[in-house]
Amino acid sequence: MADNIKVELTTSPKQKPDPNNLHFGELFTDHMFVMDYTEGRGWHDPRIIPYQPLVLDPSCMIFHYGQAIFEGLKAYKSKDSRVLLFRPQKNMERVNISNDRLCIPPIDPEFAVQAIRKLVDLEKDWIPQAEGTSLYIRPFIIATDSYLGVRPSKTFKFMVILSPVGAYYPEGIDPVKIYVESFYVRAVKGGVGFAKTPGNYAASIKAQMEAHEKGYTQVLWLDGVEKKYVEEVGTMNVFFKINGEVVTPALEGSILAGVTRDSTIDLLKNWGVPVTERRISIQEIYDAHEQGTLEEAFGTGTAAVISPIGELNWDGKIIEINKGEIGEISSRIYHSITGIQKGELEDPFGWTVEV
Repeated sequence: MADNIKVELTTSPKQKPDPNNLHFGELFTDHMFVMDYTEGRGWHDPRIIPYQPLVLDPSCMIFHYGQAIFEGLKAYKSKDSRVLLFRPQKNMERVNISNDRLCIPPIDPEFAVQAIRKLVDLEKDWIPQAEGTSLYIRPFIIATDSYLGVRPSKTFKFMVILSPVGAYYPEGIDPVKIYVESFYVRAVKGGVGFAKTPGNYAASIKAQMEAHEKGYTQVLWLDGVEKKYVEEVGTMNVFFKINGEVVTPALEGSILAGVTRDSTIDLLKNWGVPVTERRISIQEIYDAHEQGTLEEAFGTGTAAVISPIGELNWDGKIIEINKGEIGEISSRIYHSITGIQKGELEDPFGWTVEV
């Protein structure tokens, strides 16, 4: 299938960045993947072309009605120079979950993985190998009809761009400070909270900016109805270790089914660590802290992998978790996932895909 992808090479290759001075999402590689959808014809014309601006009509529906989805995954280079992807099939299957909610035609997950493999193989010299770095992969789909009216678009573009990145949070693997959001609402059941669509993130920016002004790295969202149950942290799913048991909010239609979340649960089960998916209130978290049973808290996501939480602020009530230090489980999960991703540890789950 990948043989059907046309390739146009750039005539102006960019200079590779210093791998020891990478930030997140600022630099992009020489090439991108593009494929078009036309009603009645389906997805067509898959191609790899030089990275370039898009030319779109001002009336393009993506600008006005936000019909779009995206994904995020990473590529790594092992010490023996193999190029590895981490669970790309899972991401491409999730694309179609988001597509269905946003009335976007489904893609072929297997073909999408092959397209990503071909693009990453072309750009493999861009994969940084310094500690904590990787090649971030951003697949996305946008509606492209030139039309001012609320209806599903009849044309779309599916694109993949690549970015060499360092740590998502400036703290790296050090614990972050999180502000519990009690006023703004991110999502509710029946909405699009479980889909990876740009509007979810646009809706979160206001709360995130206010949290930053208070000195906090990210926001912990509560449910949108009662504002008492924990949902997710900004760009991450969230876990709490209470009295030896790891608890994470259940997937009930308002939070994203994270690939790293799923991987973390599989690892914990494999290690024999009790792990439960259920509703958990912010009050239960604070009660556990008061009782001395809140042992760890951490977020999981593709961008950060694992981000330990060292402090929570809920309505001015501040608690420190694990003395503001990374916990044993958080550290073990981080080193296990990144070790598998880089081909340094055995992969008993078959998660990695060699390019």
